[in-house]
Amino acid sequence: MAASGKIASFRLPPLPTVGELIKLYSLRAEKQLSQNFLLDLRLTDKLVRQAGNLNNAHVCEVGPGPGGLTRSILNAGATDLLVVEKDSRFIPGLKLLSEAAPGRLRIVHGDILTYRMDRGFPGSICQPWEEDPPNLHIIGNLPFSVSTPLIISWLENIANRTGPFAYGRTQLTLTFQKEVAQRLTASTKSKQRSRLSIMAQYLCTVHHCFTIPGKAFVPKPKVDVGVVHFTPLVQPHIQQPFKLVEKIVRNIFQFRRKHCHRGIGMLFPEARRDAFTEELMCKADVEPTMRPIELTIPHIKALADVYAEMCAREPLLLGYDFREELRLKHLDKQRATLKAVPRGTAPSPE
Repeated sequence: MAASGKIASFRLPPLPTVGELIKLYSLRAEKQLSQNFLLDLRLTDKLVRQAGNLNNAHVCEVGPGPGGLTRSILNAGATDLLVVEKDSRFIPGLKLLSEAAPGRLRIVHGDILTYRMDRGFPGSICQPWEEDPPNLHIIGNLPFSVSTPLIISWLENIANRTGPFAYGRTQLTLTFQKEVAQRLTASTKSKQRSRLSIMAQYLCTVHHCFTIPGKAFVPKPKVDVGVVHFTPLVQPHIQQPFKLVEKIVRNIFQFRRKHCHRGIGMLFPEARRDAFTEELMCKADVEPTMRPIELTIPHIKALADVYAEMCAREPLLLGYDFREELRLKHLDKQRATLKAVPRGTAPSPE
């Protein structure tokens, strides 16, 4: 009885439904912002349960919109919920929720891509990295347009233990377009294996919780949505700077249908490409004819470790970008073409 009474004390007082708030404030999802509202509180409750026990927890919700997920987080027992909302249209409805949960809901009108979350919560909740995660969770029904850049930014924060991860191994429970969720959790040799798979899995335990059908959202997106849970690892599988690992993985997967030596070769200037590629793959003991999707995280670790040694020996390698080399070649070709055209004539439209 006492336990059920405690749970009941977390419930919000009677409020207009999320649908009624949308009508009250004339809200509609903006297509250019890739907004989709999740109004079914049974689904928002299910999503929130994937985060674990939120009793007395600190939570940051990303893009609360009309507040459906916000209600489920408050009802789950969070005592300090910070919501970061960029769209000013949703602020009045969120203030209504804040009044219904005195002292438990803080509203930041701002952009999560630039918000300093490391300043958003008290230092007392910090946990040493080697210990259990802090009682802090990031939860969000992310707009598709920001989900990938945002998770890449947070993965870099995890690698550097900055931002939300200055408090320790903060856990994340987030929605993604189903295809992106599959990439984040894809295993070696699967068709969905990608750059995102490697970058997420070398730093975190990543779990695809469940799929929400597109018809559950308003307006209905053309795709289903996956809920993914992340727990940062105590020790990342690759002990190299994030940017170095990302550069290797990005180059490998840009030629995902080719043998992996094709993308690895793009790490090096053309004049020494063959020799450096052979050295890297030989020392890392990676078979050049493997496909990118066949590479395991230990393979990527071996490549990153050898590449780091090569960059220490040849400092200019780390800053080399073959795209910039291609751009300069294209400019040189254009200049040569212009010089070859006699004065008073125009170059061919071709």
